[in-house]
Amino acid sequence: MLRSPALKGVTTHPCKACEIATSHDAMIEPVADLSPESLALFDRVIDVRSPAEFAEDHIPGAINLPVLSNEERAEVGTIYVQDSRFRARRIGAAHIARNVARHLETALAGEPAKFRPLLYCWRGGMRSNAMATILSAIGWRVGVVEGGYRTWRRLVVGALIESDAPLALVRIDGETGAGKTAVLAALARRGVRVIDLEALANHKGSVFGETPGETQPPQKLFESGLFDALRRAGAAPIAVEAESAHIGRITLPRRFWKAMIASPRIALSAPIEARADAILRSYADFIAVPGLVAASVERLRPFHPKERVEDWLALAAAGDWRTLVLSLMREHYDPLYVRGRRRGPAAIATLKSDRLEADDIERAAGAIEELLTAGRGSPR
Repeated sequence: MLRSPALKGVTTHPCKACEIATSHDAMIEPVADLSPESLALFDRVIDVRSPAEFAEDHIPGAINLPVLSNEERAEVGTIYVQDSRFRARRIGAAHIARNVARHLETALAGEPAKFRPLLYCWRGGMRSNAMATILSAIGWRVGVVEGGYRTWRRLVVGALIESDAPLALVRIDGETGAGKTAVLAALARRGVRVIDLEALANHKGSVFGETPGETQPPQKLFESGLFDALRRAGAAPIAVEAESAHIGRITLPRRFWKAMIASPRIALSAPIEARADAILRSYADFIAVPGLVAASVERLRPFHPKERVEDWLALAAAGDWRTLVLSLMREHYDPLYVRGRRRGPAAIATLKSDRLEADDIERAAGAIEELLTAGRGSPR
């Protein structure tokens, strides 16, 4: 305690604000480890970059609380390059202070005293550290990713593109409509390690694979999701649905594609009538969108005679979906499947179903689980 010489008998205390200021550094923790175990130590992973940067790619599970909007980031960057670095920093700091205040009053308003967030920006610089300083002043212990988003991206590129280490995958293959996606989901329910590539890509893989009313993720965001799924899947084998090198606009990364085409293959087979029924169930939302089927059929023109494509378009216009599906399988998808499998290794097992109803799917999943348990799905 201090006694003021000007006010005898009045006791004053050291400035609490000064005590808080000196404790900021202890409340901000640099984080280099981005493993699932490390990320799980934090209550939230917060991407403080602009919404446009976040949309292109981010750490899976992160939320976006931008300290600069898209427009503010562009404004500050322009001033920094064309006018004055000092003025850019001053204007940027004002924007950041206002935006962080808004987040504290909205998205972060209900967080408790022991809340522990992990922040990152583009390279672990001004944006993440500015927000960390404010949050730490509240009393929250804040992690800041060293190197920011670039650290995460290096992990993804290293694992999926630059590495040549093998991946232990097992392909669930089969004719169009044979129930591959449904069997993969049934395997996941049984606790088998699976990665649903079509779910990650938001696309069913064919020219008819678009999800109505939705868009595919950017390539980088898909790669982040795939990398995260691989590292969380743990030990091999990991079941995946056989895909081409492209799922809609998404390209499978080099390491994953090489591992997949070299992996053991389990084939599913069913009568064409049963497969047509399954496709009509699976693509009901797609068929319901006017003009979407016809637009997809148009993409097949380079591969088929004009008369055949016109017949398919006429069937679509008439709403004769079953006849269209049967014709597409006979004339396009089944021959494509046969040609593709001639070049690859034989299947380690072929599982046949008569109907592709729920019990058929579960039987197929059970048989695949037994194969994997017995070690027949292990890469050689």
